[in-house]
Amino acid sequence: MGTVIKGGYVLTPEGLQKGWGLRTEEGRITEIGPWPVLTVRADDEVVELPGRLLAPGFVNGHNHMYGFLSHGITAEALVTEFSSFLEDYWWPYVEDRLDHELVAATTAWACVEMIDSGVTSFADILEGPHAIPGALEVEREIVERAGLRGLLSFEACQRAGEEIGALGLEENTGFIRAARERGGLVQGFLSIHTLFTCDENYVKRAKALADGSRAPMHMHLCESVYEPGWCWERYGKRPVELYDEWGCLDGNVLASQVVQVPEEDLDILAQRGVRAVTMPLSNCEVGGGVAPVTEMLERGMTVGLGTDGYVNNFFEVMRGAFLIHKAHRQDPQAMPAKTVYRMATEMGARALGLEETGTLEAGKAADVIAIALDTPTPINEHNVYDQLVLFRGPADVTDVMAAGRWLKREGRILTIDPSAARERLRAAAESFWNPQR
Repeated sequence: MGTVIKGGYVLTPEGLQKGWGLRTEEGRITEIGPWPVLTVRADDEVVELPGRLLAPGFVNGHNHMYGFLSHGITAEALVTEFSSFLEDYWWPYVEDRLDHELVAATTAWACVEMIDSGVTSFADILEGPHAIPGALEVEREIVERAGLRGLLSFEACQRAGEEIGALGLEENTGFIRAARERGGLVQGFLSIHTLFTCDENYVKRAKALADGSRAPMHMHLCESVYEPGWCWERYGKRPVELYDEWGCLDGNVLASQVVQVPEEDLDILAQRGVRAVTMPLSNCEVGGGVAPVTEMLERGMTVGLGTDGYVNNFFEVMRGAFLIHKAHRQDPQAMPAKTVYRMATEMGARALGLEETGTLEAGKAADVIAIALDTPTPINEHNVYDQLVLFRGPADVTDVMAAGRWLKREGRILTIDPSAARERLRAAAESFWNPQR
């Protein structure tokens, strides 16, 4: 049995196609084209969405699902700059207090918000030194039920001691191995934090483990001026120089943030084939700066887009990327809407190594979203990317399919109960914020 979806429009790599639809079978797109030429078999489900645009599901290239616990929290810590954000607030108030129940509650609600926003694929980095072992398995069970395509990792580092540092690497490699043996939409990758929480031997070991596991290695790179300054004082070199000198930069590396990176280091990243993910809104929150995304793209780097677990409305994140770089470069032509849209879809998929998704083409995964076209001004082939990036939102995402499975239909999420997930997280957060209760 297949599914034939007849949209008002389909957004293909070649552009906007009116009166087109697609057919899916066994989780893949088998055909795409005008309605009259689509194969419709007797047992196919036929879904007619004449007032909607069919588009590839969004790819959230960098998430911290547990970050919901910080949304609205009141903390006594006075954050003055990036290191203070981590040491005085984020680590003691949030990360160090995570357990399996909190991981489960935040994962469930994160899946709700991602599906609602049209995200069908994502990468998540769990940071919680006292939540391992087993925290990634907790996430996996929920993400699989939700039906999303997920890459999960634990942020390994040495800040909580050598024993937990080693356990963090084991959490990653064990999960990568088990997920690959199991198969399915949820897989693993290896993540470390930064050079100021990981020494040279630890970084080299992580890279060797990632390569041996045939999985990407991720690091947070130069999120603010703190890491470059720390590395200069400690090593007399910049972070990118160190990673390169240690043999830890190549096409198997995914760097997130990449904010405070000079031109010469961008050249190194581009030459080594490093992929990147940018978080325009969370970089503003922590005072990190504006990432040189336009400069990375000019060098031919593959750059995805992520929420960082901060503002998880993916349309807002796209708008942020569209606007922030124009203001920063004082150039209204910087970061066109089409470029932002590509970062949110096919380029984001390539950044994560998910070659099977990101575009609507025959043979690709059936990761499809339907977006309402009831805009006050018409959508056409000239303005479609501006209309999507600037003037649509999660409420306009009426239907979501991942690997041929409906996750949302006619505005209703099918695979996870939003009300139950919301109440679970609300109760967990209230207890988390007021541990005496």
